[in-house]
Amino acid sequence: MQEKKEEDLQQVLNKVCEVGIDEVGRGAVFGPVFSAVVVLTKKNKLILRQSGVTDSKKLTPKKRKLLLPKILLLCSDYGIGQSSAREIDRLGIRVATELSMLRALKKLKKKPFKIIVDGTLSLRPWNGIQENIASGDSKFTSIASASIVAKVSRDNLMERLEKKYSGYLLFKNKGYGTREHFSIIKKKGLTNQHRKSFLKKSNLI
Repeated sequence: MQEKKEEDLQQVLNKVCEVGIDEVGRGAVFGPVFSAVVVLTKKNKLILRQSGVTDSKKLTPKKRKLLLPKILLLCSDYGIGQSSAREIDRLGIRVATELSMLRALKKLKKKPFKIIVDGTLSLRPWNGIQENIASGDSKFTSIASASIVAKVSRDNLMERLEKKYSGYLLFKNKGYGTREHFSIIKKKGLTNQHRKSFLKKSNLI
């Protein structure tokens, strides 16, 4: 009986909160794909929107870093997950991205009643209610917040990895396949963090 009451209460709480999830690094050629999920109340959605929270791609790196602590302070809960370059090569990018999303969701204190997923592809392994929104990071504050959390977290990792993989300009390209990055790969070769499955398509390996 007590478990049923707690479950009903959780459903009520989840219904008044918006739970958005987004990924970053899907198209990179180096490093993991990151996902983040953010839970926001209606009041805090408005505060964050007024603070400038929007699609992370529309914000400067400086603005994203300034917004991150505000998001973490005002969200009811959040989670971050990632899937490695090795998993991407072994499983394919879609399955690896889904894994990173599930890992982020598992970090939440309670399973959400409903999640809003950025993009048109459903999170296939999720056994709860979900809604897929094209360009969701421009329409829902929770997804925009998740995109910022994921983006800043992944960028910070790339900057740390620059020390280990010096010369690949990770602080600058963040692991994406820029012309400069491809030129460096041709000169220096691949690392164990490069996505071999992606680079085969570029005829670099």
